[in-house]
Amino acid sequence: MSFVLGGSASGKSSFAEQLVVQDGGTRGYIATAQVWDAEMKAKVARHQAMRGEGWLTVEEPLDIAAALAKMNDVDTILVDCATLWLTNQLLAEADLDAVSNEFVAELATAPQRIIIVSNEVGQGIVPDNAMSRTFREAQGRLNQKIAAEADLAVVVMAGLPMVLKGILP
Repeated sequence: MSFVLGGSASGKSSFAEQLVVQDGGTRGYIATAQVWDAEMKAKVARHQAMRGEGWLTVEEPLDIAAALAKMNDVDTILVDCATLWLTNQLLAEADLDAVSNEFVAELATAPQRIIIVSNEVGQGIVPDNAMSRTFREAQGRLNQKIAAEADLAVVVMAGLPMVLKGILP
């Protein structure tokens, strides 16, 4: 399992997509975003255009096991992103620690190579409301769990990857 972490608009998704393409096999994409407005619709369209053809895409905002079950014939799967997945769980009022543990376990035991994208949300100011603080803490814990399981962990800043753990292929 590989983990690509970065801030918003850092280039993390593009870098993760390059890792998938470098693998050379069949490519899967689990999209966790939910499109609620025109801005998000435009962002999803940009990501789809950047990826191009040749990807089996499954849109699944909550159930990672169901998404993985649809990708049995795929060699490498990109999950983009853990941050939106966790946001969806928060809005669904799930037990964030429990679902995070399940999320990491499902991905860590998948037979395919998994590449997970996530946002680093802990480097800014302390949020002024309880929901945002709850999310920030849960995202930090989820990122730590993913990083602990990952063979490769990379942070991307300004489009530049920096290896935190492992060796780039």
